[in-house]
Amino acid sequence: MAAVRIPYLLGHAEIAGLFGVERQTSAKWRVDGTLGEPDLIASGNPYWLLVTVLNLDGHAGRRVTADRLRQYETKIPSGYSVKSRELLPVIVGIQEVARILGTDQQTVSRWRHRKRIAEADLVLSRSPLWLLDTITADATERGRGLVAEEIERLQAGKRASQKPRGRRAATEPRPPKKPLPKAQIFTSSEQEEAVAFVTEMLSEGHSTVIRPKR
Repeated sequence: MAAVRIPYLLGHAEIAGLFGVERQTSAKWRVDGTLGEPDLIASGNPYWLLVTVLNLDGHAGRRVTADRLRQYETKIPSGYSVKSRELLPVIVGIQEVARILGTDQQTVSRWRHRKRIAEADLVLSRSPLWLLDTITADATERGRGLVAEEIERLQAGKRASQKPRGRRAATEPRPPKKPLPKAQIFTSSEQEEAVAFVTEMLSEGHSTVIRPKR
């Protein structure tokens, strides 16, 4: 059987390796606009065509050496270059596979670890990717049902957006904290006041420290 042809795609880890920089640097290029919009989003993760990434070569000191390019291409022996995102075949990650098969992502991950689903056609930045044809053929062979509506959505180019990174912004400002009450001293004749004070502090969630004095 002929090897399945896979388009050359890169996630942040592969881009970093191609330019000999840290992965965080590739992510920074995405944030500051140096690296444009992803050519593909699968399972909420961004990926770029090789031709898109190579457009950065030679600008602002960024260099792709022939050796690093060869190392990248060697990892995808059946890879081929795609000139534009419109020419990409339908490629899916675990999130999309779960929807196609009418299950959840945890189940798909479990199947993958137990080799009860087709091997990923490509693994980028440690995330598995499959051609849609690979998943549908595997499901048919194993007798698994397919959700036709999800397949049609993917073929029409409808996907979930990229998942947010970092902390989420608070939707509402937090109310200012109430200042702590001042420490108080009670004598043996003020037992009721002392008990009331301690009870109030505990009910408000404060800790209370009692220091006896002579």
